Amino acid sequence: MPARPELVRPDNDAIAAAMSRTLTALALVILALGDGEHTISLVAERTDDTFVRGQAELSAGTDPVRLTVLDEDDYAALRTLLVFALEGSTVRSAVLVATTAAEPRPRACAWTVRGGWLHPMDTTALQQALTPCPGGPAVHREAYRAPLLPQITDTDEESPRG
Repeated sequence: MPARPELVRPDNDAIAAAMSRTLTALALVILALGDGEHTISLVAERTDDTFVRGQAELSAGTDPVRLTVLDEDDYAALRTLLVFALEGSTVRSAVLVATTAAEPRPRACAWTVRGGWLHPMDTTALQQALTPCPGGPAVHREAYRAPLLPQITDTDEESPRG
């Protein structure tokens, strides 16, 4: 008997539906964050009791419109993790944190994955998660409530799983 439960691969339709939601969710997150230098991090607890993490840095602007991803591989890994988090069959819980470089200190907001979509995380829980560990690097971030992202609905081609 294995030490951990095995992951069962979701079906292709469920993955395709989650990919569609992921692309929409990331676009909405980037729009919600606005102009600036952003770090987007995702931490997920899988159903096999392991944790996975992805992080991507990007720069967004509106005048002129631009989006620069610092490392395409990091962004692809983050996007893939978000697909599986939104699909839900192999991920127990997940949190997406966005930190924006700002003066006098960075600010951060977060979303939790529930029901196949991103929902704003409680700012008290986020502030506790962002508090530096004693003896660790002392980067203090101002926590604010993440914007509500309009939830899309599944189409006939997508899985009802969400």
